[in-house]
Amino acid sequence: MAHFETLTDFIRQTEAQFRILDMGRCISKLSPDSFRKVEMGQIPYPSPFLHQAWIAILMWNPKRAEENVVWFLKLPLDEQGFLVQAARDDFLHRLLQNLSNSMGKGPLDQPTDATEYRDALKDNPFSFTPDQEKMAAFHATAKQITRQPASSFYTAAKQYFHGQADLNSWDTLGYQGIADYVIRHQEDNNEQKLAEIFSQLPDVPLEAACTFIEHIQPGEALSTAIRQRLADNVAEAKASANQIGALIRAISQTPECEQKVAVLSQVLTSHYGREAEVIAALASRCWASLQYPQLLQLFLATLAENNAGQACFNRVMADLMFIPTLRALSLQQFRSPERSDALSRAIGGMFGDGFL
Repeated sequence: MAHFETLTDFIRQTEAQFRILDMGRCISKLSPDSFRKVEMGQIPYPSPFLHQAWIAILMWNPKRAEENVVWFLKLPLDEQGFLVQAARDDFLHRLLQNLSNSMGKGPLDQPTDATEYRDALKDNPFSFTPDQEKMAAFHATAKQITRQPASSFYTAAKQYFHGQADLNSWDTLGYQGIADYVIRHQEDNNEQKLAEIFSQLPDVPLEAACTFIEHIQPGEALSTAIRQRLADNVAEAKASANQIGALIRAISQTPECEQKVAVLSQVLTSHYGREAEVIAALASRCWASLQYPQLLQLFLATLAENNAGQACFNRVMADLMFIPTLRALSLQQFRSPERSDALSRAIGGMFGDGFL
């Protein structure tokens, strides 16, 4: 059986077009060269989530792009964020064995097309299935990458968010259509229209749109609309914690700026700041914003008094401490003589539970 040093090398020999996407905190492009460096142990995985690298590998034949192959993989990382080499080797061995068995030929024999690899991850412990939201966003992204038309639900979604339908008629929209609309934000004037109508959206379509906005990089108009809706909802104190969490997810990919830090601080100083849904969204999606010391200080103080208790504190910190910059900044806050009594107790509880 042929030997490959990396998964990237194996994919390249298929001669299929391919794209590697990070599937952890949000869907984002990961260059083959960067991923190969990760595989070689030259750099840590750039966006770890729950101590693993969550990736999607999309392969297709340009002449039959609709017949694409997708692999969803989760690979363990060590305490410094580097790929566990033994796990990668085990995965690659299982992959090659499956291909050899299913094709009845060596895996290096030239494939007819990429679809020969469709079942290569059968019974593989390193594969995973994304949740409904992430899967819809991935399908929309894959269609765009392979230059395929959006789903049949796209047109209705576009009409709705362009203000051509009753805003209360959202129950006729397809979830995949909303994903297609947001992911294709740079087409059909979609982003500008979404920004214009954002403040008027009812709860359900608002939250649905937010779950997909976290996978794009909004421009100025939409970023401003998201910040304003979040600030208004916090001030009015009528929205659910889930909706505040959804808006935080939407704001996560907007440019870092003082206004963004200000509205996230507003959330943390409100009663929403202690809710588990809000904490999870802020920690998992807005980790880049937490590199602002003043926001991190407020976040840690609020986290120490969260409504879900010590277990929530431990889980959140276990994830954040896996990000090198946040680990260093968090440890600085832990050592600060100005830390709150609640934070001191939470830190003691964390280390007492054998956290490190």
